[in-house]
Amino acid sequence: MSLQCGIVGLPNVGKSTLFNCLSNAKAQSANFPFCTIEPNVGTISVPDNRLEVLESLANPQRVMPTTMEIVDIAGLVKGASKGEGLGNQFPANIRETDAIIHVLRCFDDGNIIHVDGSVNPIRDKEIIDIELQLKDLETIEKRIVSIARMLKSGDKEVVKENEVAAKIKTALEQGKSVRSLDFDEKELEIVQKFQLITSKPVLYLCNVDEGSVKTGNEYVEKVKDAVKAENAEVLVIGAKIEADITELETYDERQMFLDELGLDEPGVNRLIRSAYSLLNLQTYFTVGEKEVRAWTIKKGMTAPQAAGVIHTDFEKGFIRAEVMKYGDFTTLGSESAVKDAGKFKVEGKEYVVEDGDIMHFRFNV
Repeated sequence: MSLQCGIVGLPNVGKSTLFNCLSNAKAQSANFPFCTIEPNVGTISVPDNRLEVLESLANPQRVMPTTMEIVDIAGLVKGASKGEGLGNQFPANIRETDAIIHVLRCFDDGNIIHVDGSVNPIRDKEIIDIELQLKDLETIEKRIVSIARMLKSGDKEVVKENEVAAKIKTALEQGKSVRSLDFDEKELEIVQKFQLITSKPVLYLCNVDEGSVKTGNEYVEKVKDAVKAENAEVLVIGAKIEADITELETYDERQMFLDELGLDEPGVNRLIRSAYSLLNLQTYFTVGEKEVRAWTIKKGMTAPQAAGVIHTDFEKGFIRAEVMKYGDFTTLGSESAVKDAGKFKVEGKEYVVEDGDIMHFRFNV
């Protein structure tokens, strides 16, 4: 699955530092705006404790986690929709992603320049929201002009598309992002065709100092209050702390550092899992002597579609799926024990795969 999350925010809020923690690709990180000009793309492993459990039971030759792509997009400034800063490059890059991680600076540090001179995450959020809304308004106005040429035909699909476009245009003019609007299933299909930036799901990431990494701070509370109508998740993370963790060489050193901070795991692990969920993704497993592997699929995929993620031939020639539930397999300890307990299921083409399913596919091409 080649779905991407784009990291966005104003210059100097910690995007590139965070990206470096997430990915082996090393983006530039410096104390001045526009350090990142071209978007950096990193492929990262999705942490999943279930893999360790499966490995202990199957004792395979190798273990393969699932992955996702994160894109570090250049910092945007006020007026970008009119060509300020890096101008149209920002919306063009973000339009290609499937979801947005919006990084907000929620810490004070006189040594790190803020592009607008002071720390105010709500103002920062609104700057980016407005720029992206203006870009979407430009897009939808062009679409309405295009639809107008076809309206005379009386085609019901065209009329419906025009209604949805008009609804979106009104909302954008009122300073609302498309994701905050309610659409029925049919309208949602039309919205997806428009490819609007503010229709993408968003996760707000509050970048805090070390003292606030566990409980948050006043800035974080303001962010939570500001986004409560958007049905968006808010995560608290200390990018500098995460950078320090990545510098430690051994697992024990990292664990000791986390214990001192009172944290169970690195914040990037929580971020990756949240981003994975934001993209509407889930995981199924294949388990054997050679390999235990996690596979990424979109929620709602059927067994043949899930098989197609391994190889297109698996989907084309799909016969059946043999399915074990993760809980049954790990409790009973082996495939034979699952079969003996009557919990080994054979499913057909209509089966909708559930998160954590352990699957074998039978196919014929």
